[in-house]
Amino acid sequence: MPKPVKRVDASRSRRPATPRLERDEKSSILRDVGALVRSERARRGMTRRALAEACQTSERYLAQIESGAGNPSVLVLDSIARALDLDPVDLMPPGRAREAPGGRGVSRARRIALIGLRGAGKSTLGAALAEKLGCPFVEIDKMIEREHGAPVATLFEVYGQGTFRRYERECLARIVRAHQSAVIATAGGIVADEDTFAQLLDESHVIWLQASPAEHMRRVMEQGDFRPMAHNRDAMNDLMAILDARAASYGRAHARLDTSGRDLAQCVDELTLLAAKLFARP
Repeated sequence: MPKPVKRVDASRSRRPATPRLERDEKSSILRDVGALVRSERARRGMTRRALAEACQTSERYLAQIESGAGNPSVLVLDSIARALDLDPVDLMPPGRAREAPGGRGVSRARRIALIGLRGAGKSTLGAALAEKLGCPFVEIDKMIEREHGAPVATLFEVYGQGTFRRYERECLARIVRAHQSAVIATAGGIVADEDTFAQLLDESHVIWLQASPAEHMRRVMEQGDFRPMAHNRDAMNDLMAILDARAASYGRAHARLDTSGRDLAQCVDELTLLAAKLFARP
């Protein structure tokens, strides 16, 4: 007697299975997001209950998100970020937050960003370089002051460094979206926020403008801006301490130019050559 033929459910055989690598990748992202939420909450000394109430979600669901088991919607992630005084992009794992839909990150294009302490020449040299390159010159500090209607020093005093750094990050994101070619002058303390500085390095060619402490001090005094060393007799020592503390971060720039004891024309010429070399890199 012939053996009975085993029937196969054709619909099941054609059902595409989710690739294991894809599932693992998704789980990895959720774990990373959860770890960032948990870390940012801990940095602020917030209990899980307090954060859940602030973002109007359940404590149980928040616990699932922090453990990597929950899959928050964009709206939920946005509400959590707002409760932590962050941008939603801050809760995305490094390397994913700025990826485009095709999987490629934003390029540096022909954007030049100048970093360094006040008095290094970012405003003067930045404007001159932009004129040479035929592109816009944008000062992030000035952009923030226009948008929020107050000087940087006042914004720092009233809202604190965390909020100011968020304004800075938002402005940088808009500049990158609007300009393929631009010269950007940054605040000296932009390196204090790792995420913003990483974004700057990813999306622009960064040049560190250096100067000796004495040169920095002379230029700052000529500008009439002594922040944050106003009424401080030990200002030079404080300036040197700030420079020492930031040197390693400034050193991550793609190029550097020492402006000490050099005239404007010489610095502009050398800065233009540096920009050309950076643009030529693959």
